Amino acid sequence: MASGVTFEEIECKTIINSTNTPGLGFRWSINPYRGCQHACVYCFARGTHEYLGYDSGRDFESRIVVKTNAAEVLQRQLRKPSWKHELIVLGTACDPYQQAEMKYEITRKILEVLLDFRQPVHMLTKSPSVLRDLDLWSQLSEATDAQIAFSIPTLDEAVWKKMEPGTAKPIKRFEALRELTAAGVLCGVMIAPIIPGLTDDQAHLEAVIQAARDHGANFIAPNVLNLKPGSKEWFMPALREAYPHLTPRYEKYYRGPYAPKDYTQQVTAKVNELRDKYGFRERMHSPPPRRDQAGQLQLAI
Repeated sequence: MASGVTFEEIECKTIINSTNTPGLGFRWSINPYRGCQHACVYCFARGTHEYLGYDSGRDFESRIVVKTNAAEVLQRQLRKPSWKHELIVLGTACDPYQQAEMKYEITRKILEVLLDFRQPVHMLTKSPSVLRDLDLWSQLSEATDAQIAFSIPTLDEAVWKKMEPGTAKPIKRFEALRELTAAGVLCGVMIAPIIPGLTDDQAHLEAVIQAARDHGANFIAPNVLNLKPGSKEWFMPALREAYPHLTPRYEKYYRGPYAPKDYTQQVTAKVNELRDKYGFRERMHSPPPRRDQAGQLQLAI
């Protein structure tokens, strides 16, 4: 993880953004920050930092953009008559509970607004710090379609230290998941990314899926590593240093951003078999918002 982190506080004009990516299952996203202190070497969002004039390597990890007025802007956007109460996914290009959140509490303020509007929300995170907001997630789960997906690619601590140096230990994420599900919050595990040659074998995958079952996860969803521009340039040197024997395989697999289709299908089939073995359903789907969820919550008088 990068040292000497600096925070750039900005006021954003919008906070709900269109993903413009077909096949994701959702259209809208919110990212409270830009850049991420978790410093995952494979992060697909690294390239987005280049839009700001920063690099996708150390700058992505150490120059964190903080959207200080996110909650106020969100409130304005949700009030618009044109807003159709569609699902929003929180944390598609940064972790909403990265270390900066403990300082700024932008994510917590966003959740308070989402609860006020009973807005359906799903979130991706690697951080057990989500437990700080257990009260809000519990209320959201009662009021609307709310769920959390923990990204847990492996339980192998050697791989974890190399690939995700700024994150909490995988077991800590599982423990947080168990506490959230015990409180009635729908939670699952994204085995993401599945890293060819490191975490794609039967033993690695089964360890994660069994731990997910043992800690009360509601669903499992796999995703094979992709290496988009901005990510590949950072990932490949790290791979050569830590796992040089895998370099030829990656040079063959990742001529473009995605692994070969037949490889991805084989890994997905392996996960599906294990998912069936441990009693998991398919990826969770969002129910349509109920009519009584439209608009803001009303305070009791």
